[in-house]
Amino acid sequence: METYIAFLRGINVSGQKKIKMADLRRSLELAGLEKVQTYIQSGNLVFQSTEENTSALENKIRERITRDYGFDVPVMVMTANSIAQILEKDPFKDLEGTSYKYYVLLKMKPDPERIAEFEAMRFENEQFVFTDVCVYLYCAAGYGKAKLNNNFIERKLKVVATTRNLNTLTKMMALAN
Repeated sequence: METYIAFLRGINVSGQKKIKMADLRRSLELAGLEKVQTYIQSGNLVFQSTEENTSALENKIRERITRDYGFDVPVMVMTANSIAQILEKDPFKDLEGTSYKYYVLLKMKPDPERIAEFEAMRFENEQFVFTDVCVYLYCAAGYGKAKLNNNFIERKLKVVATTRNLNTLTKMMALAN
């Protein structure tokens, strides 16, 4: 049985796409996921499953939400091990200020040409490092003022992504363990 972490994008934000986490936990357990836990209202899940295909798990969660709530939500599922590796390889882990560290989790590896174009850009008070599965961000002025936000990165790289801060990923790992 593998432990997974799922990230739902765009729920419970500004009164849009409201989902009660207790209801979602029950629904996903009825759909066959085990030991479902949630963290805060913004769509962070930890669960276990014998299914090894993360795409199949993403589809299962997305279809269940569509069935139960009537709207489509982008879902990204990763193994807890993958998240642990992302945190361990953080190139900014020695920099101060955990509130300035963000992780743009990528659904797929971006095209190398798009990465090269992106890496040529510079942003005041913002640093970034690419890997195949994550864009590490250090936003010295805070994420709220950052040009390097999730929508910008998705648009420039032409990939689906979701962003979480260090505190959220750390909490998700604690729940997974």
